[in-house]
Amino acid sequence: MDRLEMLQRLPAEQWDILVVGGGATGLGVAVDAAARGYRTALVEQGDFAEATSSRSTKLIHGGVRYLQQGNIALVREALLERGRLLLNAPHLVHPMPFVIPHYHWWERPWYGVGLELYDWLAGDSSVGETRHLTREELLEKIPTMQPRGLRGGLLYHDGQFDDSRLAIALARTCVDHEGVVANYVRATRLLKQDGRVAGVEVRDLEDGTDFEIRAKVVVNAAGIFSDEVRHLDEPSAPRLLQHSQGAHIVLPGSFLTGACALLSPRTDDGRVFFAIPWHGRTLIGTTDTPVTEPRMEPRPQADEIAFLLAHASRYLTAQATETDILSVFAGVRPLVKAQRDGVVTSALSRSHQVIVSRAGLVSIIGGKWTTYRQMAEDTVDQAAKVGGLRSVSSPTADLKLHGWTSVQVSEGLSISNNNELLHERLPYRVDEVLTAVRHEMARCVADVLSRRLRALLLDARASVEAAPRVAALMAAELGRDASWERGQVEAFEKLAAGYVLRM
Repeated sequence: MDRLEMLQRLPAEQWDILVVGGGATGLGVAVDAAARGYRTALVEQGDFAEATSSRSTKLIHGGVRYLQQGNIALVREALLERGRLLLNAPHLVHPMPFVIPHYHWWERPWYGVGLELYDWLAGDSSVGETRHLTREELLEKIPTMQPRGLRGGLLYHDGQFDDSRLAIALARTCVDHEGVVANYVRATRLLKQDGRVAGVEVRDLEDGTDFEIRAKVVVNAAGIFSDEVRHLDEPSAPRLLQHSQGAHIVLPGSFLTGACALLSPRTDDGRVFFAIPWHGRTLIGTTDTPVTEPRMEPRPQADEIAFLLAHASRYLTAQATETDILSVFAGVRPLVKAQRDGVVTSALSRSHQVIVSRAGLVSIIGGKWTTYRQMAEDTVDQAAKVGGLRSVSSPTADLKLHGWTSVQVSEGLSISNNNELLHERLPYRVDEVLTAVRHEMARCVADVLSRRLRALLLDARASVEAAPRVAALMAAELGRDASWERGQVEAFEKLAAGYVLRM
């Protein structure tokens, strides 16, 4: 992907569908539209997946806890999409065994019935049968599980992925189908003709230039910022989103040994607790805290970190403390508002809605990573009607994503023979930085260390120590000077300060 080429094409061509937003939702819409043969363009005000879409719990799952809410349709849809992703992106999505421990007699029948329904809903897309575990079998699966009071457990299966890497694969898939994607391009004004939305005025945030992009239909897929884009069309439009923050902490891999993840479907206050092996670390999450405004860089609150540490120590033998934390991060969920007051965010639906304004702005709101493809199909179906486009069925149910291989292997970034490690505590190498710049539109150190690579999440302090090397490599590739290098290192240090409890 060449950003300069993309920027040159944006104002020069008449687009069928223009997508505003480059997270999971927007990239999914762009892939669906481009794969149908529509002339498709996408703009993102930050980096691809910079906000919520790179801060998930890294799971492609049906949502066991949604069964408790009675949302069978959402679970069925998510399980079907989980199966499709495992087939269409095996280089990025893989099955993950989960254990639900039992400490009370009633948990075995209660969760057992629910997981049997979960397997049944998955149908042919099942990734493994649920089975009961004795206490001894469970401790074999997770040797660091807290044995005190343990009666046994349940083993079931879901999917795991790397969220921002999947986002980049979607961006590249869109480009493979002749689409255009551009990061650091902000929508500043909707263009209208005869009262109808006819395009977007944007600003290139790198050089400050403004230009217009014309399209037959504009899709607002801005995630947590969807209401803000809707207000460019109708300033008085009611807000449709209720934002909820999910915080995570990352611990060394020694806290969760074995190949299984751990799930407690219902903690003391009704939230879900995860402990998941991820890139050699232990990912602990998640919280569900209402927040009033969306933020590109949300910060975990002290009580969220305390909640996660307390539950990690409850379920695992090692007593996790703040000094064990390698990184902390948070994302903001764009949940569709409840129709009544007083509903807690953990009870709000993860379903999506497609809304068309009087001026023809198509907005997709709500949803979650697992169902991004179905969300995109529904959105493009509606956008095609609004834009008067020829009717074409979505081909994405069977569309292999960029980088697809016939076997489940990790996606490689190697393009050179420089296999030197960036840092002794990180699994990444110099050639991966070069690939991110040359082929994945990485424009700053944070793009590389936070999203193309996951260094900031795996070990925030190590990522800061690696930043000068990355800045130098990027400066050579992008033709930047020493001043740019220094500024990039300073900016990344400031960013990373929010990912450690004590820098």
